Amino acid sequence: MTAENWNRKTWALAGPVILSNVSVPLLGAVDTAVVGHLPGPHYLGAVAVGALIFSVIYGGCNFLRMGTTGLTAQSLGAGDADEVRAWLARAGLLAVAVGILLIAIQVPVIWASLIAVNPSDQVAPLTKTYFSIRIWGAPMALLNFALLGWFFGIQNTRAALATQILMNGVNIVLDLWFVLGLGWGVEGVAWATLISEVSAIGLGLWLAARNLKRIGGHWQPARIIEAARLARMVKVNGDIFIRSMCLQAAFVLITSIGARMGDLTLAANAVLLNFQIFSAYAMDGFANAAEALAGEAVGARDRDRFRRAVKASSLWALIFSAAFMVFFYAVGPLLIDILTSVEEVRRTARIYLPWVVVLPMISVWSFQFDGIFIGATWTTQMRNSMAMSLAVFIIALYLMVPDMGNHGLWLAFCVFMVTRALTLGAVYPRLEREVG
Repeated sequence: MTAENWNRKTWALAGPVILSNVSVPLLGAVDTAVVGHLPGPHYLGAVAVGALIFSVIYGGCNFLRMGTTGLTAQSLGAGDADEVRAWLARAGLLAVAVGILLIAIQVPVIWASLIAVNPSDQVAPLTKTYFSIRIWGAPMALLNFALLGWFFGIQNTRAALATQILMNGVNIVLDLWFVLGLGWGVEGVAWATLISEVSAIGLGLWLAARNLKRIGGHWQPARIIEAARLARMVKVNGDIFIRSMCLQAAFVLITSIGARMGDLTLAANAVLLNFQIFSAYAMDGFANAAEALAGEAVGARDRDRFRRAVKASSLWALIFSAAFMVFFYAVGPLLIDILTSVEEVRRTARIYLPWVVVLPMISVWSFQFDGIFIGATWTTQMRNSMAMSLAVFIIALYLMVPDMGNHGLWLAFCVFMVTRALTLGAVYPRLEREVG
């Protein structure tokens, strides 16, 4: 294909994913806004800590999305319709099993989480209430991960968009109704999330059935549980699990250290993290396009196709990161005011705003390399990169936070993102050589 055609194909995949992904931080922003207008920063802190706990849990289970995308894309590139079907079945069964396990162990999970984060006496009971409601949606939330990964792998990002827009749209409407309308507070945010996660699964399964008819092939139960294929899934998912837990550990450290600086700093960082999450989810659209296109090229053993997919998706990711920097610089103070009406939180957030202005350009490279390596299922290298980056992050925290306070916390986070990109970038030339 020509460069123009590659740009079109990148946008055909990335466009729906960007719209889908942006709805996720938009939901987080609505969560922040509805509780940010309740009297006192402890409500905002409780939702921030509760959301962090689920971010860690579901982030650790993100292999259901990432691993499914790479494995499915490679089977699609190899023209193996039966195996494309099999990856959907394997991921779906694993998702439901893990979700049920999480419900069963919810008591020790919330106990350990509160010890790790150590929120204030006002924040902790509200966080526990939030968790005890939302955990019941775990099987559906994780099944949605598996469906999204499969949709990305077969390059039908419009189906992913439809399920995410439904889920997050329902969540936003219920947020406003339960919290502002009925006055349910933190409980209302949790119930809105639970109901929305359940509502999305029906649409996702229906769309999957339609795509299976188009793809063709047949269900082969013996193949689904074949030992060698299951072993490959376990290997890929195990690497991604370790990688994801290292990433979530970094976010736990950010929130935990912020919490020890006081409820005001915790709340201000929660507001500012919405900026980073928003830009990250948008730029991830191009990383997701890289996953699908690079994975297909690896399955087809086509090095030139692989290079063109990486070039097109990375160029657009860089353009978007620059646009986000300009946007956050121009309207950052206004966005802070929209997210919270607590004046002390507003003033504190403005002090640290410059960090989230520069972060899009710093973090885009690690996102893009993640997408490329997921598509190629080079998960061992991803695991090692993230482990090294977390170690560097911890050292940076030790050196920077005592003297610089919350500024040191944000600077250490920037160092973490740079290290992720450098460690994966060092391995990329070898990956490219081995395609084909």
